[in-house]
Amino acid sequence: MLLSILIPVYNERTVIERSLALILNAELPENMERELIIVDDCSTDGTWAILQRFASHEPAIRLFRHEKNQGKGAAVRTCIAQARGDFAIVQDADLEYDPAEYPKLLKPLLTGHADAVFGSRYMAGEQTRVLPFWHSMMNKGLTLISNMFCNLNVTDMETCYKVFRTDLLKSIPIRSNRFGFEPEITMKCSKRKFRIYEVPISYHGRTYEEGKKIGWKDGVKALGVIFHFWLIDDLYVEPYGRAFLNNMTGTPQYLSWVSSKIRKHLGDSIIEVGAGIGNITGRLMSRRLRYVAAERDPLYLHALRNRFLRTPNVSVAALDPARPLEFEPMRGAFETALCLNVLECAEDPDAVVRSLARSLRIDGLMVILVPQSPSLFGTVDVTLGHKRRFSRDDIARLVDRHGLTVEQVYDINKIGKPAWWMFGRLLRRKHVNKVTLKLFDKSVWFWKRVDGLLPWRGLSLIVVARKRGEEGAAPEPARREADAVSRT
Repeated sequence: MLLSILIPVYNERTVIERSLALILNAELPENMERELIIVDDCSTDGTWAILQRFASHEPAIRLFRHEKNQGKGAAVRTCIAQARGDFAIVQDADLEYDPAEYPKLLKPLLTGHADAVFGSRYMAGEQTRVLPFWHSMMNKGLTLISNMFCNLNVTDMETCYKVFRTDLLKSIPIRSNRFGFEPEITMKCSKRKFRIYEVPISYHGRTYEEGKKIGWKDGVKALGVIFHFWLIDDLYVEPYGRAFLNNMTGTPQYLSWVSSKIRKHLGDSIIEVGAGIGNITGRLMSRRLRYVAAERDPLYLHALRNRFLRTPNVSVAALDPARPLEFEPMRGAFETALCLNVLECAEDPDAVVRSLARSLRIDGLMVILVPQSPSLFGTVDVTLGHKRRFSRDDIARLVDRHGLTVEQVYDINKIGKPAWWMFGRLLRRKHVNKVTLKLFDKSVWFWKRVDGLLPWRGLSLIVVARKRGEEGAAPEPARREADAVSRT
């Protein structure tokens, strides 16, 4: 295994050599190597020359430099992009934190219990330097406010020592350039449902006379960062595409509206493809005997396994609905199959429906949610990764080819259609403004009551189709064609 040690540096010539020596010599768990990713944030005191000299004879160091000072968050962002390890830890270069505690910080990750570990200065560590009262109160106050908005119970949000699985860390966009990195990453870990552990650490804090850089202004800015990322869901490096539709954590009322339409058609055994991070799954799995949440994306699979780790009726499966052969072991195993916001992004919608149809029992129901109205296809659809929008007839023909008959159709979110047309067709924007989505979600209680009164089709379409018996199955040529595609 490899540990990436992410080291942002700015004007630390008096301590940098000692700091790097401690990091290079720190004990690591058995069979673990280290790489030091150092980013000099345009130091002006001679630190860069020291780093160059040090790196010239130490192969574990990979050295980078910003030509303009940007701040700790920007330096950490550059470090993350260069990291190659299995795990990554943020390490300041100022000797306030002790590298000897790496094994303690890594243990919850190595045992598989955690996705992120925070080293807390306020838990009972071995030793902690006594520092000015008001500085400690500012840290604890920011932690309290962060916890209120994140719904976490960490004791030290502002700690430097944060350790992550590198694949997860790389998937999080870091927007803060200065010390806002700490509240931003904490908020995003919370929204992504990471399993966060804390361990006590020693702390050898500096005074401002000794070179400490963070100040009260950064504390005020941290409040703005907390509020901003509480309001805005910016959770993945690629925020659009299917991730946007499946992970609308900022639109819970809309997701509940969709779920209420689907819930009445559910049996006791369900398979859902394209489950994302489980926001629909979590609303539908209650009181079901068996619920299989299927995904092909490794990040979403990880989120699903975390979310339903202790939910015995939910199992998570790595399945690609575009590959019908992966569904053969589950032929005829489910009463209900859910295909929500999947077909519009699929290369071959027929393959997806074929896979799900095979997993259904005779008389089982397939519930499909798709964007409606091909004429509405625009720039927002392209950004989302949509390849098409559907009409009612498109879906009816699609399911009929695979032995299903449409029983019920719901138009949903009619009020969203004019906005979608305006953003995607008229203004040719690439996305719908996130604040607009928040405002829409806050007013869903009203729109769902007037939806049936509006005279046009809905932005989305929910189709419920029943699997026919042998006497109502698709014709033999269609079955032969489907089998040929499956074998291919």
